[in-house]
Amino acid sequence: MAVIVEHLTKQYAGQRVVDHLDFELRKGEITGFLGLNGAGKTTTMKMMCGALLPDEGNVRVLGHSILSEREQAQQHLGYLPEHNPLYPDMYVKEYLSYVANIYHAPRKNIAESIALTRLESHAHKKIHTLSKGYRQRVGLAATLLHDPDVLILDEPTNGLDPQQILEIRQIVRDLGQEKVVLLSSHIMQEIQAVCQRVMILHKGKIILNEPMAHLQDKEQTIEILFDFRVEEQLLRRIPHIKSIRNNEEFFFTLTFDTQEDMRPKLFDFATENGLKILQMNHRHTDLEQLFTELTKGN
Repeated sequence: MAVIVEHLTKQYAGQRVVDHLDFELRKGEITGFLGLNGAGKTTTMKMMCGALLPDEGNVRVLGHSILSEREQAQQHLGYLPEHNPLYPDMYVKEYLSYVANIYHAPRKNIAESIALTRLESHAHKKIHTLSKGYRQRVGLAATLLHDPDVLILDEPTNGLDPQQILEIRQIVRDLGQEKVVLLSSHIMQEIQAVCQRVMILHKGKIILNEPMAHLQDKEQTIEILFDFRVEEQLLRRIPHIKSIRNNEEFFFTLTFDTQEDMRPKLFDFATENGLKILQMNHRHTDLEQLFTELTKGN
């Protein structure tokens, strides 16, 4: 694995904000990092890139410990914080040259970073004249100057307009083909549009870590209207049933925890019990619904 996070823990004033996290990140895979405000996402990312020391645990980047081999690990890491620091009075190319000198990056990397982030037409403009979307691109270009294998991006589209969001998403997709990418966001549609894997952090703990393809098919909901009253205990005999909500006398919302299409099973159930199905609506649980269910009341 390109990145291995082991028992990562951080606490402030006796309260654990990150609680023994264990996960791995793979090359060529964009992992979405979801969580409510205060869940511990930014703290986790800062520890992963060595900007904040953990109280317990370790992070290994291409085999290098962020604790005992920090410099070697950071050579492979690129971190874009939510509020990326820029020098507004500098020209774009001037700023990137300045950062490249800090990284001891080859001069050719400046042109490559500008090309990767589609900044060619803005390279000779002052940063303070740019829109927020282009300033975000400058921050991303600076992150890429030393050609890191791992990118940690904290809310890279926060505050951007819809067109800017689409453009940044495409850049992240392109980068994700060759690099390890951890993308923090509170926008469900962004995670669904860009990521192959999703992790949900809640109160400092990972409560879900799965491939997006599995997640999208993890549950399904069927709204069904029978022609006669059905007892709930009878419905609970249907395989894979997770929850039952009785909306009206003959109308139910049924949730199943399986990828199998349960509609044929419901037709069999109706036939076996002398019932007719008057209406049926079928849908898979989306990420936003699953996120809400996992984080509410916990």
